[in-house]
Amino acid sequence: MKAIIPVAGVGTKLRPLTYTQPKALIPIAGKTILSVIIDQLLEAGVNEFVFVIGYLGEKIRLYLSKKYPNLSYTLVNQTDRMGTGHAIWLTKNIVQNDDIMIVLGDTICDYNVKEVLNSKVSQIGVRKVDDPRSFGVAELDDDNNVLKVVEKPLIPKSNMAMVGVYYIKETEALFKAIDKHLEHRKNEEGEYHLTNALQYMIEQGHSFKAFRVNNWFDCGKKETLLHTNATLLKEQSDSADEQPSYQYDTSVIIPPVSISEGCKISHSIIGPNVTIGENTTIHSSIIKDSIIGSFAELDEVVLHSSIIGSDAYVRGLSQSLNIGDNTEIDLK
Repeated sequence: MKAIIPVAGVGTKLRPLTYTQPKALIPIAGKTILSVIIDQLLEAGVNEFVFVIGYLGEKIRLYLSKKYPNLSYTLVNQTDRMGTGHAIWLTKNIVQNDDIMIVLGDTICDYNVKEVLNSKVSQIGVRKVDDPRSFGVAELDDDNNVLKVVEKPLIPKSNMAMVGVYYIKETEALFKAIDKHLEHRKNEEGEYHLTNALQYMIEQGHSFKAFRVNNWFDCGKKETLLHTNATLLKEQSDSADEQPSYQYDTSVIIPPVSISEGCKISHSIIGPNVTIGENTTIHSSIIKDSIIGSFAELDEVVLHSSIIGSDAYVRGLSQSLNIGDNTEIDLK
């Protein structure tokens, strides 16, 4: 049993953050997107990993060696960005005939991982969405058997979006399907979609069941990334027996927040829903609903719904005001 996690994407929707930082390493609720995925799989008993790296792949390598020194894993390079189908195909010689769990590296889901791994048939994670045209879509029968999968259909026949989590038992059949797709079909807009290989398997008689995830956070955009951060912080706060205590004498901390080690915070209001990376300095600032990277420095700023990268320096305007009674001032 191996887990394949493709993390080779460029993350164009999160630029400029992803010019220097892989999307999977963006901090979220005290972890990174990648560590949330890895920890979830480790807890379920998965102990062998394959990471498909590409853009800024050396940072993924360094992160894994530092954060998970005892993890059993293999790195595979995807030098050409040709989609998830191609990324999985590159792992063929490593995976061989083992059962595999595929989790896309920008997706966080809440589901029973052990239950999926104990399934007797292959599984596809799904979630009902209002507008499925931007996703791979699964058509199901009343018993959750997958009848058909389509990548970003113009006229969807189902509102069940595939969330980017797949459990494959017929691994040999999967790689044969990807081989056929790579050899005989033109790539769609520069990419080979895993969805097309899964559909070929279905047409060849291989069975797939759909499992519904409780929550699905596609962390490929700023808005969903901030929403995910807020949700996970709240879940951590609700489930923790004892709330973390952050002591900053001249500042107010409004939970839920996650503040990493080595931070210096003074004369500020932090929270709610704020994640701060390690060794960041914040002075005379108000921050809520935001993600701040490591080794950043913020001075006299008011931030909300913001993402600040690591090693960034942000300084705001400082005003001295003498305002009389019944006065309204807008400093936007």
